[in-house]
Amino acid sequence: MNRVQLALFPAILLGILAIVFFASLASTSETVQASTSLNEPTPSATAAPEQALATATDSPQPAQPDAACSLPTRYPASIRQWCAWIVQYATQYNLDPRLIAAVMLQESGGDPNAYSKSGAVGLMQVMPRDGLAASFQCGGRPCFASRPSMAELYNPEYNISYGVRMLAGLVQKTGSVRDALRAYGPMDVGYYYADKVLAIYQNYR
Repeated sequence: MNRVQLALFPAILLGILAIVFFASLASTSETVQASTSLNEPTPSATAAPEQALATATDSPQPAQPDAACSLPTRYPASIRQWCAWIVQYATQYNLDPRLIAAVMLQESGGDPNAYSKSGAVGLMQVMPRDGLAASFQCGGRPCFASRPSMAELYNPEYNISYGVRMLAGLVQKTGSVRDALRAYGPMDVGYYYADKVLAIYQNYR
């Protein structure tokens, strides 16, 4: 090896070492970036819990579990699951919770999504202002124009509170639970509906 080669050798060696060093550094940087990317939540991952929460909020759940219900145990679980709201609103409007449970059992069987062939909605089968009920005319005007919408009445708590308040108003107006039930139930059946509800009320003590 001549003198020129000897002089260039350290420079070439340093150049090779520099290339290896920078190549290694670049590889480490890419690895760190990939690792960080894998640990970051994706947009769908962060959105999922929010969507789940929104779904849960849009679909109200029973107010208290069956075990805590103060209604007679003869009532089925489909009714007893709504016990807290039944008791709350019956008490608020001075009605017997067992009477409200009897109406609910007769009307919907405890199904919050019940929709009758006449257009009544929800647990207490309240006629809404829209849907099939919108076509019913009373004196040339819609019979139920002042009622809540179907969307509102599919909310279990709202449906119970509205139905109880409506029945309480009928009791106050007629002065009799039987007459109030007659007005609450289907038209043109006389006391058939009222007596059926009162039979449930007596039998489920």
